Amino acid sequence: MSKKLIKSMITIAFFVSVIGITGCSGISEEQVAELESLRAEVKSLDNEIATLNNQKASLVKEIAEKNVKLDDCAKLKAETQKNLDKINH
Repeated sequence: MSKKLIKSMITIAFFVSVIGITGCSGISEEQVAELESLRAEVKSLDNEIATLNNQKASLVKEIAEKNVKLDDCAKLKAETQKNLDKINH
């Protein structure tokens, strides 16, 4: 997880605990606004994580495809070298 996400989660946990402690007296508008801001930040970070995970999956797929091509080239090279060795002997 990114440091920003962890920091946001800790901050939210802190405010949730503060709300629990002051539950009977209610929370101020400032606290509600800050909580909403933190929720929006967490949602934004979740979206960023999903985007990055999609990019990662795409890169992993691309690497796998290139590895298959690389293996095919290595096989072709070995076969070509074998044929050249036959011709030269």
